[in-house]
Amino acid sequence: MKAMDLTNPDSISVFDSLRRRMMMPEPWNVTEPLLTSNRSSDRMIDALKQHWPEYLMEATELGLFMVSACAFTVLLFHPVSPVTNVVPDGILRRMLMGIAMGATAIAIIFSPLGKRSGAHFNPSITLTYFRLGKVKPWDTAFYIVAQFVGGVAGVAVATLLLGRAVAAPSVNYAATLPGPRGALIAFMAEAAISFVLMSVVLRVSNTKKLARWTGLFAGALVATYITFESPISGMSMNPARTFGSAFGAQVWMSLWIYFTAPPFGMLAAAELFTRGKTRRTAACAKFHHHNNQRCIFRCNFEG
Repeated sequence: MKAMDLTNPDSISVFDSLRRRMMMPEPWNVTEPLLTSNRSSDRMIDALKQHWPEYLMEATELGLFMVSACAFTVLLFHPVSPVTNVVPDGILRRMLMGIAMGATAIAIIFSPLGKRSGAHFNPSITLTYFRLGKVKPWDTAFYIVAQFVGGVAGVAVATLLLGRAVAAPSVNYAATLPGPRGALIAFMAEAAISFVLMSVVLRVSNTKKLARWTGLFAGALVATYITFESPISGMSMNPARTFGSAFGAQVWMSLWIYFTAPPFGMLAAAELFTRGKTRRTAACAKFHHHNNQRCIFRCNFEG
């Protein structure tokens, strides 16, 4: 047998061969899914660390909206309220309710909280801006969780402040329920008003001369809807708002309407906005951007 030529540079010893094999990854050792999982969890943790103030603001905004909704419902619709006797007309009381809630929405949008977080306080709006590429995935998820928590917390705070008055049948925790025309008509109405609201918001917020007044347009639509549309569907446009009242009242009837119709209507508005003749793109996910507050979105407002 010929001995191994140790001087030949092309010769590989048994030990070198084993060493090289040990350094090579095994064919069945798949590391990519683990790396992907680690990256995803890292992004989640980074989003939570960096943007938790905005998440807390979103919860606070819807919480404040729900406290206002419960308080004004008690004031305007509770049978022992003095306003009920002074203003017996139902349409007029709905108009007052609309003005109150529209003003509440405007105040939140123009508040320091709304200027920083974007003043969505509505999962349907957050999902729409996610569809438009303005909100990152983990921010979308945390915004929606915060909004649902805020809705429940707001009704709970209102119950502590107002007591049994919130549970009166005429108040019912300011729950949004289908009107006498039924669930299908309520679904269509919710989808329609959500579509119009998001269409107006996208066009106004992306029109240079009008962008700073987006909150006023949104608040005016809320007031109009409560006055004229609320007998049909209860006027929600907001799954988290409806869930907050339903959780307090423990009334889950037709909840599917308010979880499907508002996102459907707003996403349809986004599709029309991007696929129309102008093929426009959204600048940012904020309702009010003329301020010095930081922006966590994929923002092109200055552009």
